[in-house]
Amino acid sequence: MRTVNAALTAPPPAPGSEQHVALDFANSDLALTAGRLDLLATPADATRWLVERGLAPVGAEVYEYCAGRLRDLRSHLRVLLAARVDGAVPPPEAVDALNSALAATSSAALLRWDEPHGPYRAPAHPVDQVAVHAMAVIAADAAELLTGPDAERLAACSASPCTRFLVRTHAARHWCSVRCGDRVRAARAYARRTKADATS
Repeated sequence: MRTVNAALTAPPPAPGSEQHVALDFANSDLALTAGRLDLLATPADATRWLVERGLAPVGAEVYEYCAGRLRDLRSHLRVLLAARVDGAVPPPEAVDALNSALAATSSAALLRWDEPHGPYRAPAHPVDQVAVHAMAVIAADAAELLTGPDAERLAACSASPCTRFLVRTHAARHWCSVRCGDRVRAARAYARRTKADATS
């Protein structure tokens, strides 16, 4: 069940999210201590998320059917990331979902040429294919993330209830944000004090 609380704020992007839009996409369904925050919960939320990341043009509109498809792809991607982190084999339907998104449209940036800019490359954003195009770009990045050099550094945040993934910047990193790290350290300190009080 998806719970959206407007008062909740998302933590800063997890390490690796700026390099991999697929990681940012997977982390758009957040489990926070104060509740759940789904950044793709509504068509307006999904549109905003895509536009902010340059995956849809300003003025685009994603409808519920496409927002649902985005959320479904995200669920499959999270399964794939978890399998990669755990060294497990994911279910075939998760792999098939990613491959379907990859094959749905070209994610290549097309050549554009106009008076103020001259020649440049930009993605195609047909009005009725915004979500399909975005899913193809996300899927291509996900395939690179899962098979490329960052795959060995993929990790799941170890601070409960956080469910985000990250690309570790160093071997010891186990949290996706300072907020999660502080929460784990505070819980450990509390456990030590409680244990000391119990034995004294």
